[in-house]
Amino acid sequence: MRDFFSLQLKLVPDLIHVMQRRLHVLRNIYLQQPIGRRSLAASLNTTERILRGEVEFLKEQGFVRVENVGMSLTDEGLTTLESLESMIKDLYGLSEYETKLQEILNVKRVIVAPGQSAMSDLDKKELGRTAASLLLSVLSEDDIVAVTGGSTVAMMAEMMNSGSSLYPSVLFVPARGGLGENVELQASHIAARCASKLGAQYRMFHVSDFLGAAAYEMLQKDPYIREMLTLIRSAKIVVHGIGQAMEMAIRRKAPDEILTILKNGNAVGEAFGYYFDQDGNIVYRMETMGLQLEQIKSARVVVGLAGGAGKAKAIDAIAKSGLMDVLIMDESAAKGILALYL
Repeated sequence: MRDFFSLQLKLVPDLIHVMQRRLHVLRNIYLQQPIGRRSLAASLNTTERILRGEVEFLKEQGFVRVENVGMSLTDEGLTTLESLESMIKDLYGLSEYETKLQEILNVKRVIVAPGQSAMSDLDKKELGRTAASLLLSVLSEDDIVAVTGGSTVAMMAEMMNSGSSLYPSVLFVPARGGLGENVELQASHIAARCASKLGAQYRMFHVSDFLGAAAYEMLQKDPYIREMLTLIRSAKIVVHGIGQAMEMAIRRKAPDEILTILKNGNAVGEAFGYYFDQDGNIVYRMETMGLQLEQIKSARVVVGLAGGAGKAKAIDAIAKSGLMDVLIMDESAAKGILALYL
């Protein structure tokens, strides 16, 4: 099929440009649906007159639905979008990035989404959609799925689309207690959002992530805490964000002595309260209510999710720690990691 497509490109060299343009229209409709023609034209930096022809073509093909509330993709349109993107990924080198990064980072599977999610809301939605698609592909009945907090994992929940499939026996749980940040970015809220989209169950974990040793020991005796920790630590699928070490420590209001440990230990990445240096070694571990390293490693699938060139060193460090089976990142992060090895 790829050989046939390559031959088509030689015979019709402008084919790729037409495909790319229509893919761009489909992608923007999907990420912003329902959307009006004027708003879509502004998003694509084109005129309504030029856009009208493309929309009419896509509508005639059964890819786009036009209603009073705006345009949206049909099921066939979404399927076509996903099929075209795999071809475009090959043509623009994203598949090559994935192969190289799998070898460099020794991760079973690396998925690279196009764009710069730290700079573009639409690219962040695309990264979230990519993660949501991966999660649905590995989800099984009766699974317990643990999710962490953060804006990128929250976007995965926002972009979740199960189609006609529902998962009433799947349970979503937060991987840890709250960070004291925006409610929408907390793990409990994200677990509830994912469950709502998939017709699944969820449990919230009402406990602070800021715990001293004494409080940590005391709370583990509470029946509710014990029950929740048992569920969380039984997760078969784990989806987690990746943070920059010092940034996450400051967000968690770590005392100066901990910041000094992280600085002296050259910590660059953080996940689940563990702080790692560039070689993937643990520099420091915070006492947190939630998943511990041993339970993470026993999960069936562990998915790491991050975007932005600024997180390249952090992603590289967490990958080296062996915490992930699947690593999903955006194009800018992929380029940033590859630059570390040039």
